[in-house]
Amino acid sequence: MCLITFAYKAHPKYKLILAANRDEFYARPTAIAHWWIDHPEILGGRDLEAKGTWMAINKNGRFAAVTNYRDIQNIKADAQSRGDLPVNYLLGKEKPSTYSRKVLNEGNKYNGFNLLTMDHELAHVSNYDKGVNLLDPGIYGLSNALLDTPWPKVERAKRSFGTLIKQPFRMEQMIEMMQDTQTAPDDQLPETGLDYEREKAISAMCIQTPDYGTCCTTALTIDYDGNVKFMEKSYPVGNRKEGAVSFEFRID
Repeated sequence: MCLITFAYKAHPKYKLILAANRDEFYARPTAIAHWWIDHPEILGGRDLEAKGTWMAINKNGRFAAVTNYRDIQNIKADAQSRGDLPVNYLLGKEKPSTYSRKVLNEGNKYNGFNLLTMDHELAHVSNYDKGVNLLDPGIYGLSNALLDTPWPKVERAKRSFGTLIKQPFRMEQMIEMMQDTQTAPDDQLPETGLDYEREKAISAMCIQTPDYGTCCTTALTIDYDGNVKFMEKSYPVGNRKEGAVSFEFRID
């Protein structure tokens, strides 16, 4: 998952509204969002290579999402999969703040990451940051740097998202919003160690390159009564098939 914008306790009806793009190499095997067979209380997509997830929710209301922190020069070949971080939280009982502190202490096991965990509180933690952030009500954006780092696509997503949720909206509109392919102006490109062509291509909210890009978009709402709506749209990139799945349930 490489671009997330979300509103936490910033809407009169919803505790959480979230729209997210997962960017990945097309060849990496992935399962679309579903209720997992081995953990039937978890709903989300799944990485079939390492068996983790980029974003998922438990029937009990626990939610987690992870993005990579881009640091090309310091990638560890033997690092533990970052997709384990959401799964371990979803299967546990620790508060987001408690779990995040534990993850921070073990951060050197992983390549760079950002982790969001939510239950009765919403926490952000990164092994490129010094502490755990408990989030106040507001609208946020997260990509492959720290939370709310003002990369052009993060700012663009937050603006579009903030405008959309001020009025009655549908899940499909959040997904459509995240399909924006406009790249950043050259003078606003982040410098993350990639060559110009790659940096330019991945500066878009929705990335399109021959071998890597946005594989799916997810929209999620959780209202104050515990009603959850989850929609995922997959794109026909690589050998992947286009399609959409939707789920609704009430938190146990």
